[in-house]
Amino acid sequence: MVVFGALLVVLAMLVAGVVAMSSSLAGKADPGAAKTQAVGAAPASQTPSTDPIAATTTPTATPVCDLNLVTVTASTDQPAYAAGQNPVLSMKITNGGAAPCQVNVGTSQMEFLVMSGEDRIFSSKDCQAKGDDLVKQIDPGKSEIANFPWQRNRTTEGCGVISAKPATGTYTFKAVLGNKASTKAVFQLG
Repeated sequence: MVVFGALLVVLAMLVAGVVAMSSSLAGKADPGAAKTQAVGAAPASQTPSTDPIAATTTPTATPVCDLNLVTVTASTDQPAYAAGQNPVLSMKITNGGAAPCQVNVGTSQMEFLVMSGEDRIFSSKDCQAKGDDLVKQIDPGKSEIANFPWQRNRTTEGCGVISAKPATGTYTFKAVLGNKASTKAVFQLG
């Protein structure tokens, strides 16, 4: 019943505002009439309302998605791989905000990038024929995870043929989603 009463109060205020605005706009055709209304108008009441419903009907703001709070992290399924074992690279997209966010998590936005020092070893974008868009809602505090089994192959931009295989050593994996990039995840190839 209180909610219904509050709704009626808000509706009455809205109607009064529309009527006042209409009167004001209609009065602009005759500048003298507008002055007369302003001069003859009663001053607004300075007494605070004692109506408890009016004091509690302030609507709360609905949280809005803040894409700056969507983060990308990189990880591997193991810290080290023996010869013949292929790493699984994981990209985790997390909504750290207070509202659900619509995020394009499609392959058109993703890149799995493997480096050895400054040497660019592999990028999932190099040989990608066509990336797809996939917009998903990520709720506050929730994540989407994409896994990519890396075949220990090298690639170049434009998908040129490279016969050399990555050697034993330390590598880094960086996950990229659109304009967001993770910190590097370090792993070893044996």
